[in-house]
Amino acid sequence: MRLRRSVLLLVVVLAAACGQKDRDVATDARPAQSAAPAPVASAPRIVALGDSLTAGLGLPIDRAYPALLAERLKQEGLNYEVVNAGVSGDTSAGGLSRLDWALSGDVRVLIVALGGNDALRGLPVDELKQNLSTIIERAQARHITVILAGMEAPPNFGRDYIVAFHKVYPALAQKYHIALVPFLLQGVAGIDRLNQRDGIHPTAEGARIVADNVWAALKPIVDKQRGT
Repeated sequence: MRLRRSVLLLVVVLAAACGQKDRDVATDARPAQSAAPAPVASAPRIVALGDSLTAGLGLPIDRAYPALLAERLKQEGLNYEVVNAGVSGDTSAGGLSRLDWALSGDVRVLIVALGGNDALRGLPVDELKQNLSTIIERAQARHITVILAGMEAPPNFGRDYIVAFHKVYPALAQKYHIALVPFLLQGVAGIDRLNQRDGIHPTAEGARIVADNVWAALKPIVDKQRGT
């Protein structure tokens, strides 16, 4: 039932994108912007590795959900540097290709929010699973705590693809014993006032809800780290 509800939400969010494939693929497929050199960290890092949903496409950078997480941490009296490692158009393969840069410095937590562009392009689910697995394994090899944020596939690739895609995230969370945000856009997808005109990217209000979704998984981790 929960899977059906998530898929129905995405019908509204992604149907327009998938119905106008030429326009959206051209947007998503443009070369990823070059990542700036990593700054010298003055505090332990929390890195959000993702695509345009993480980068905050269409929003001021301080309204993207990683910046909102930084505000929450400050309010909690926790000294972390939050790094927004989101690049518009990135697939799980793109995120994996720049992982070493993203994990530079004293990274304590990695938020992995990838897969939306894999779904829009109908890329093989096995490739998504392998790319995410490799990201998680490399982070855990560095003793970095990982949070995995789930996404859902659009309806036009068929039910088998939708179901297989959905199952990737909880399966990996269980296999690697990591925190899971079941659906990054929960409470935002399909709600017009919470999304920009493209129907895909959250407004500032929507980004606050996305931050709430991630914070629910992040807070217990940082609280535990504070107590150690």
